[in-house]
Amino acid sequence: MTFIENSLDVLAGVDPSPFFVLSLIPYLFFLYWARKTSSIPKIAFWGFCMTLLFVFMTIIFAIIAKQVYGGELTDIDPLHGAAEAFLTVSDALVVVGFFSFRQQRVVNNS
Repeated sequence: MTFIENSLDVLAGVDPSPFFVLSLIPYLFFLYWARKTSSIPKIAFWGFCMTLLFVFMTIIFAIIAKQVYGGELTDIDPLHGAAEAFLTVSDALVVVGFFSFRQQRVVNNS
């Protein structure tokens, strides 16, 4: 077995759950900063907040997929689609927020 194959086997055995939890800490700091700054439009800020709702709903839907259907969330299309809908809405809010912010800056500079 080569070094790369051995390394991949080791990585495959690592539980990613703690990394997801730890990744929330810098994201919460980002949200705190985004709330205080005028560089982030309010609509975009709410989109970033909805990303947390997407994470929460993904966890809920994954539990439902495992308990009710006995499978992974990615294998249960209706639940997976519903979870991804939360991400789509949050991304749309971020894009609309920054687009409207940019449009306002262009008008104000005219």
